[in-house]
Amino acid sequence: MTAIDNSPVNIDLNTLAASPLASQRMNRNAPGNWFEAFAAAWGNALDRQASAIEQRSDIMANEGGDTPSAITQLTAESMKMSFLSQSSHTSLDSVSKALETMARKS
Repeated sequence: MTAIDNSPVNIDLNTLAASPLASQRMNRNAPGNWFEAFAAAWGNALDRQASAIEQRSDIMANEGGDTPSAITQLTAESMKMSFLSQSSHTSLDSVSKALETMARKS
């Protein structure tokens, strides 16, 4: 029977968390580590949803599209924004607490 080497892999998680993203090293405005990239991705998703809400609102205000279906669609887009906002907060908070715990244990 062959024995399996179960020795732990030594990875410096603090270095991993703070390491720059290889694909974005050339862009100085890009996030410097994966946590910043994670936050930036959530920000982009929220920006896109805010734009969708603005577009629906503009249609209602400027083109007389204040029909019940248009109002319902705007409400749905607003609720989606609320869901995305809450999800981004929860995920960023969870990841930051995990990183904090890893830093304390290192």
